[in-house]
Amino acid sequence: MLLAFSITPIGDGDSVSGAVADAVRLVRASGLPNETNAMFTNVEGSWDEVTELLHQCVEAVARHAPRVSVVAKIDYRPGVEGQLVGKVEAIERRLDGSP
Repeated sequence: MLLAFSITPIGDGDSVSGAVADAVRLVRASGLPNETNAMFTNVEGSWDEVTELLHQCVEAVARHAPRVSVVAKIDYRPGVEGQLVGKVEAIERRLDGSP
């Protein structure tokens, strides 16, 4: 299962990087395959693993601000693993002209 999420503290000033870093630190320590880009953090694992991690990240960000906004998208595909990299590789193959 893939989870893409963005967590934003609200009411903690202009910069959110400190709060976001706390969440990303948890993601990286989780041992689950993950990547972070300018807008989202993506993580791959079981339903229980990714939702528990999301909960931990929200709680970490909530320590910085009185309110937290969360955007999450889930790709639930039981029995399929390696999609954090596999989905991107499939697109790259298409771009190279391979099926």
